[in-house]
Amino acid sequence: MNDGPWILLAGAALSLGASVASAHHSFAAVYDMQQPITVKGTIVQVRLTNPHSWFYLDVKNEAGEIERGAFEAGTPSGMIRNGYKASVIKQGAEVTITGFHARDSSQHMGMLRQLVMADGTVFGLFGPQEGPDAR
Repeated sequence: MNDGPWILLAGAALSLGASVASAHHSFAAVYDMQQPITVKGTIVQVRLTNPHSWFYLDVKNEAGEIERGAFEAGTPSGMIRNGYKASVIKQGAEVTITGFHARDSSQHMGMLRQLVMADGTVFGLFGPQEGPDAR
C-alpha cells in the first residue's frame, strides 16, 4: 500500500489548520493591557463577524478633528449568548468605551472592555453585563 497521497493530504490539512490558527490571536498579543483608555464617540458601525466583533466610532481628537477608532470585542456567538442583539447599538449612538490600546500606538484601535450607552446601559467584551459591576 502506498501512503504517499495520504501523507500529502495530511500535510496539507495540517498547514491549512496552522494558517487558520495563526489568524486568530490572543488579545494580550495585540493590545497593551498596561495602557487602559477611555474614549467617547459616536458609533459608525457594529460588525458581528468571526472571530471577533468590532465597534467603529468617530472620536474627536485633541485638535478637535474627527478620527475613526476601532474596538475589538468578543465573538459574535458569545455576545448573542449573553443577550446582545445587533439592533441594540445603532449608528449615531453616543457611547463611552473603556479598554486597552493597541500595542502599535499609531493605530486608532483597542480592545473593548466596556461600552456604556448614553442611558447608562453597559456592555462588556461579550455582551450585556450583569452583576455588581454593571451600572
